Amino acid sequence: MYHEGMRRLQDARETRVLADRLEQVVVRTAFTEEDRAFIARSAMFFIATADDHGSPDCSYKGGLPGFVRVVDDHTLAIPDYDGNGMYRSWGNVLVNAQVGLLFLDFEQPKRLRVNGTAVVVQDDPLCAELPGCVFVVRVTAERIFPNCPRYLHKMQLVEHSTYAPRPDYTPPVPAWKTYEVFRDSLPTRDRSGNEDAK
Repeated sequence: MYHEGMRRLQDARETRVLADRLEQVVVRTAFTEEDRAFIARSAMFFIATADDHGSPDCSYKGGLPGFVRVVDDHTLAIPDYDGNGMYRSWGNVLVNAQVGLLFLDFEQPKRLRVNGTAVVVQDDPLCAELPGCVFVVRVTAERIFPNCPRYLHKMQLVEHSTYAPRPDYTPPVPAWKTYEVFRDSLPTRDRSGNEDAK
């Protein structure tokens, strides 16, 4: 749970005993019912990944509540949606499976961390159940634990993104895909209907 760098700072701040107690009391390897409910109502999370040299990347992932599924006691399924095509997060997973996820609730301040390993599944059967899904990323949880929410700013959701996939719905084309500077580099599937865009 803790490497030497963490231990050095814990010792400097006299928190080693507290850190060990937190590990004993709150860290788990299986999702609880409360974890499942929290993830099911989450419309977003942040994910940290790193490439094969350890260079980090952090990304926001969003959808409608329930877009991330807890499929068993140790596994999350995350749909990949159409994005900017850079594939920084999921490309990192192909060369370094270690991931860290942070789920947040800003309205009723709460945080949940999930650390584990991920795999990109091109032909996952869940794709058929997840509108807008390109492929599925499955995360096997190694450590699941809450964080103190005291520094979370209380915010209110105004509306879910109009781009978030949902059943029987075609999201609008994002404005940047209509810009002249990108038009000739778009994949064929994104060029249809954009030819006359300004």
